[in-house]
Amino acid sequence: MKKSYKIQNLCCANCARKIEDGMKKIPGVIDAKILFMVQKLNLEVEDGALEPVLAEAKKVAKKVEPDCEIIG
Repeated sequence: MKKSYKIQNLCCANCARKIEDGMKKIPGVIDAKILFMVQKLNLEVEDGALEPVLAEAKKVAKKVEPDCEIIG
C-alpha cells in the first residue's frame, strides 16, 4: 500500500535524509522517500500495516526533528 503525507517544519535536507533512513528500518516498511523541497513523504508499507507504521514513522521524525509534523 502506498500513501503520501504532507510534512511540516522540516528544517533541512540532512534531517529529511536521517528521517527517511530511520523510517526504512521500521518493520512493515517497503520504501520511504521524503521530498524535502515540497515537504512530502511517500510511504509504501505492507498491507494492513499502515497505522502501526505511521505511528512509528512519526516517532522517528520527532526524534530527529522535534518540531516536524507528518500530516495526513
